[in-house]
Amino acid sequence: MMMVGIGCRAETNADAVIALVREAVARWGMPDALAVPPFRKNHPGVRAAAKALSLPVRVVDFLALASAQPRCLTHSERTRRAVGFGSIAEGCALAALGPAARLLGPRLAAEGVTCAFARTTATAKESLTAYFKKTGRSR
Repeated sequence: MMMVGIGCRAETNADAVIALVREAVARWGMPDALAVPPFRKNHPGVRAAAKALSLPVRVVDFLALASAQPRCLTHSERTRRAVGFGSIAEGCALAALGPAARLLGPRLAAEGVTCAFARTTATAKESLTAYFKKTGRSR
């Protein structure tokens, strides 16, 4: 399974989001879904990109986003100060797929948008089992 994580500023326009996601798709292939943090789930650019590519949007919860931060390749101090996490796009892509996910490369960035691709070969059951084991949470 492959996921694209998206980060963007509140004022970023939809065309910028669509353009960067299409650039990433040309590089890494078509993902299975878009992953975003809760505070961007209704962003017009995210919705427009999902519609343009006919992809569902997965909202990543804050705990999963936080647990993915150590596996991210890039971090922005400005973003950390603004939203509490240093890597939104990479973190969302990883968090949406679970602890077995790996980034395909560092995030792409342009015009107030970032996107990153992650992939996992683990099954959904394996990913969930690993997540619950790592976090100590129960089903």
